[in-house]
Amino acid sequence: MNAGNAVEVFLNEARDLLEQLEAALLDLEARPDDAELINTTFRALHTLKGSGGMFGPPDMAAFAHRLEDAFETVRRGETALTPALVGLLLASADHIRRLLFEPGGDHAARSAELVEALGREVGQAVAQPTSSTNALAAPVSKPAGLFRVTLRLPANALLFGTNPLALLDELRALGPAEVEALTDAVPDLATLVPTELRLGWRITLTPAGGREAIEDVFIFVDEPGAVLIEELDGASDADASDLPPAAATPDQAVPVGKPETKSQPAASSSASSTPESSVRVSAGRLDTLLDQVGELVIAQARLSALAHARRDPVLTAVVEEIERLAADLRDSAMDMRMLPIDSLFSRYRRVVRDLSSDLGKEIDLVLTGEDTELDKTVLDRLGDPLVHIIRNSIDHGIEAPDKRLASGKSQRGSLRLSARQAGTEVLITIEDDGAGLNRARILEKARAAGIVAEGVTPSDREVDELIFHPGLSTAASVSNLSGRGVGMDVVRRTIGELHGTIEIATEPGRGTRFTLRLPLTLAIIDGLLVRIGDTKCILPLASIEECVELASIATRASTGRNFVDIRNTLVPILEMDRIFGTAGGQGSIVVVTATENGKVGALVDQVIGQHQTVIKPLSPLHRAIPGLAGATILGDGSVALILDINPLARQTGVASRPALPVAA
Repeated sequence: MNAGNAVEVFLNEARDLLEQLEAALLDLEARPDDAELINTTFRALHTLKGSGGMFGPPDMAAFAHRLEDAFETVRRGETALTPALVGLLLASADHIRRLLFEPGGDHAARSAELVEALGREVGQAVAQPTSSTNALAAPVSKPAGLFRVTLRLPANALLFGTNPLALLDELRALGPAEVEALTDAVPDLATLVPTELRLGWRITLTPAGGREAIEDVFIFVDEPGAVLIEELDGASDADASDLPPAAATPDQAVPVGKPETKSQPAASSSASSTPESSVRVSAGRLDTLLDQVGELVIAQARLSALAHARRDPVLTAVVEEIERLAADLRDSAMDMRMLPIDSLFSRYRRVVRDLSSDLGKEIDLVLTGEDTELDKTVLDRLGDPLVHIIRNSIDHGIEAPDKRLASGKSQRGSLRLSARQAGTEVLITIEDDGAGLNRARILEKARAAGIVAEGVTPSDREVDELIFHPGLSTAASVSNLSGRGVGMDVVRRTIGELHGTIEIATEPGRGTRFTLRLPLTLAIIDGLLVRIGDTKCILPLASIEECVELASIATRASTGRNFVDIRNTLVPILEMDRIFGTAGGQGSIVVVTATENGKVGALVDQVIGQHQTVIKPLSPLHRAIPGLAGATILGDGSVALILDINPLARQTGVASRPALPVAA
């Protein structure tokens, strides 16, 4: 591994560690005496410090060391973990992020400010960070003693990113030390391999933190026999031990990251020590792979069409095997892109904590359905819209504690984020128990802005939809949270670009619920190929319940709407040829589809069969047409439209009527 790759691996791991650190600190705020969380936090800090000393900016490593020193007093039970200290630790984690990902900035003043504040909180002086890890002072935790450390790393340690010189620097920083190089394993120059480590070291030192401080230096070194620690003053030979058993203490059991089997930039790991290994792959490579799989699916469809036309049994058998392999490859490629929505939801814990603190509100964040999976592309673009909705719910929706008490509510407000899969869609809801939308004020502001004409009385639903209008804000004044009339219009536009929808349900005095409906994936789906008039279209297979011949079932009409009687249940139908204006339509088959508000039948002329559908985006002129979710290329090279029944049902109003049982 070259230096550039090692730094890239470190930065990727640092992002994960900072997320773990933030999550652990937020949990600790609610459970400050949780020993496991305390140890998790300490290990994350120690990992950032150790890896940062090898691959990160010197000022980051120095600051992380000071942060670790301060938290060590919490781990030893000398400092109570107050909300103020948690807030300071979270601010310090943010500062580490800036030191890592905003290089070149003048961060020294902020580092000194945070270190001084940490010192006040923990009740002791925390040394100011320096620009060199050699000058880092170690925390005083145990009486000093004389130790001898023998370090013989495996030959491939350098390839795994381990920096032995940085380890020696950390040992020197613990106290007076003498270092002796061990050259007995160094081969002749003719047989020397530059990438192999053959040197060893013997270090005699008096660490201020005792044996535990030495073990902390080697927390990443898990090769048996690589490190031997001997206590020289008054200790017998039986006290000598190599590091892995010595490091497996209750409060330092395993460095952060090993349970997830992610590669550690500062460690040489053994494949046999973990049940499953994983490899980091860039999102760009996954996108390229999925594009290629999509083209393979299209080519396979063309091959299937040719085999069907030639009626060659040998060719048909081969094509069926290729079709099976292409389907397996498609599913594998899709699974790589699917991520649990917890990776998105968890970041809002910090958002809610900071906003509620700034506004003086007490808010509980409740998360459900975090294991629901969504395409990475959708997840990446969903972050900002959800932040806007959450900020509005906290700022405009949930009342201050005194107002909640006056209205008979509990002092603490509640904000719920939930996710669940419904067919080919994922439903995300953001619900608060606040005051609900103030429709009178929204309408007043809309009239003042000229959005709604005087004398026009819109419905409640139309008033609710006004909050998505650009430039409309009900805030009394402009603040750092709201008041500029931007945000919610961006939310709707972004959700629309993801081929999703957003709905509002509100009740005065009870709260507001936003529901986001998003496609499970934007890449490949299983579809049902149908013909509407002279046009071939695709319906998402996951939402289809059955197909019924229209001639075999009874039809009824009510208030201008057509219904079919399917097993004593009335199902409204959509006449697809009339909706899209296609020619030559007869409407002989009803495709019963599950929508958000019940069953809806799509009337088509022919069901051709199942089709692996590679979703291609529509042009800007066609994206706004209700009912069109995209397009795909068929095996004969023609283009078929992908239909979305949900907006068609909402637009025509048929899905708003529940299925009615037929009287006997």
